[in-house]
Amino acid sequence: MAMAERIEAVLRSGKAPNLHGLVVMRGGNVVLERYGAGVDHRVGESLGHVAFGRDTLHDVRSVSKSVVALLYGIALGEGLVPEPGAGLMGQFPEYTDLVADPARAHLTIEHALTMTLGLDWNEDAPYTSPANSEIAMELAPDRYRYVLERPVVEAAGKRWLYCGGATALIGGIIARGAGRPLEEYAAGALFRPLGIGDFQWSKGDDGLAMAAAGLRLRPIDLAAVGRLLLDGGQGIVPGEWIREMLRPRVVIADGFEYGYQWYVSTGERRWVEAIGNGGQRLLVVPDEELVVAITAGEYDQEPASSMAVLDAVLDR
Repeated sequence: MAMAERIEAVLRSGKAPNLHGLVVMRGGNVVLERYGAGVDHRVGESLGHVAFGRDTLHDVRSVSKSVVALLYGIALGEGLVPEPGAGLMGQFPEYTDLVADPARAHLTIEHALTMTLGLDWNEDAPYTSPANSEIAMELAPDRYRYVLERPVVEAAGKRWLYCGGATALIGGIIARGAGRPLEEYAAGALFRPLGIGDFQWSKGDDGLAMAAAGLRLRPIDLAAVGRLLLDGGQGIVPGEWIREMLRPRVVIADGFEYGYQWYVSTGERRWVEAIGNGGQRLLVVPDEELVVAITAGEYDQEPASSMAVLDAVLDR
């Protein structure tokens, strides 16, 4: 059965009731697009029932983290940010007490890129609760201090622990190095060169872009970000950074590892992926020149719709 037929079978069966958007590219060309309808949310705000189409922006939630890693690579190539091995605390010199803490002196930017900071952090609670560390960070008067002052619970670099705060720090380093807000740098350095003119980046109460989860893109533009990886950065992101960013660096589970803010499969079928709450996915299979961008509305739920569609696309 062809991929389009498999997708139609899933949609007819009702196995993907919360699918909002699907774009599949093969060899750089769009080979399939599907859009649905349903209740949607912007981070912290209900949007009601939405009929989605090619031009509808959608939250990509934690796929934002992977885009931030691309931005870091661009800024690194422009000499705006330090190398990943540079000390982390020194990027935030205003927190003199934390900079002087010997227990944090070994932290590097790379520990943030790989989510191996060794700090106390918990995102297991719903993303509507202040018990969730990312939500607590958004409620804090100073997001960067909130992250950096978390108790040290283990040596950095030893264990992967999902941490939106790590991405917030990277976003802050980029904005400071560029001398302008993260979303403005993203527009000029990445989105406009990719031909993406319409995007939004939700902000916290402090007016700063929510680096970890606030990006809103059209699915077709999300797919363009995936194609960027296949094309070695397209002269927008340094090719060397693409290779370094996608290199497996820390084990999450057997055959499933983490690079710099991207998930990496090390199994028989190699792929890289950005994943966001609610069923947001950007999957790239380099050997097959395949890009799959999915948006969905299963926030704080098991992403059954996106998984059913992804299984159909990959015929697994």
